[in-house]
Amino acid sequence: MATPRYDGGCHCGAIGFHFQTKINPSDWSIRACQCHFCRLHDALSTSDSDGNLEFTAARPELLQRYRFALQTADFLLCRNCGVYIGAVIETAEGHFGIVNTHALTEQPASLAATEPVSYDSEDTDGRISRRAERWAPVTRVPW
Repeated sequence: MATPRYDGGCHCGAIGFHFQTKINPSDWSIRACQCHFCRLHDALSTSDSDGNLEFTAARPELLQRYRFALQTADFLLCRNCGVYIGAVIETAEGHFGIVNTHALTEQPASLAATEPVSYDSEDTDGRISRRAERWAPVTRVPW
């Protein structure tokens, strides 16, 4: 059986993603990070360390990578329409990422409950380690 694929992207279609996971959307871990950036974007993030993620860019010049706080990951936004689609981190073991469920092309009928989370107590090494362990392996980045 093929692994289900969930597509998403920004409003204008310049940047996007393909997220594959065998986890049913009603069982996804959906995190509402309480940092200022995520609250401003109303971001609800999910990932699957056993799945995979591919970022796409129909118009790569409109991809805005933004780093803040500990400077450990690139948060991906569209320069044209402003939509935040997800984030990616590069480690010695490869790239790992999350997607913003609000950027899914089609919202699953039954999505898991949201869990508020705060990562304020993490140091740089802890944050990188958590992401490499929990985020989805990224098979393609458009830059």
